[in-house]
Amino acid sequence: MGEASPREPLERELKFAGVELAALRARLLELEAERLAPSSLEDSWIFDRQGELQAADCMLRLREDGRGAQVTFKGPARVEGAVKVRREHVMRVDSGEQARALFESLGYRVVRRYQKYREEWRLGGEMIALDHTPIGDLVEFEGANAEVIARRCGFDPAKADLRSYQRLYEEHLERHPEAPRDMLFP
Repeated sequence: MGEASPREPLERELKFAGVELAALRARLLELEAERLAPSSLEDSWIFDRQGELQAADCMLRLREDGRGAQVTFKGPARVEGAVKVRREHVMRVDSGEQARALFESLGYRVVRRYQKYREEWRLGGEMIALDHTPIGDLVEFEGANAEVIARRCGFDPAKADLRSYQRLYEEHLERHPEAPRDMLFP
């Protein structure tokens, strides 16, 4: 799972937890960022086969949202400065149900399910995702200049959180063993 080729897109991401979304929205408006869509529910399933993807620091995800369904494969993460970088392949699919059945036929099983309400913005060429989750609010800055945009919005890239949503929830479960197995809204 070596270096990405020019045809293999890289995800460059900074994530921050404990964000005050209303204040961030106001800052984005000051910066004349473009709101791409209102907040919508995303329902995600993480698949693995006997832990092989997790052991390789990879992820296979099926996500359904207001625009349909998509499958995402994320390769191993590396850190460049404060930015988490991963090879990422994303593909729209006609049916999330059929994609789940295909993965299960190949021996993959759902290891975690999580939900979030995502509101997407763009500033210059960079994407900004405001996420409301059952365990708190977060923001993700994605793109070649993610660090610059994060700073313009008042965030210190050195304080970015490198954990995935799956890892964040696993740590939440360690602190709250009574919580449900999956990160879902009631």
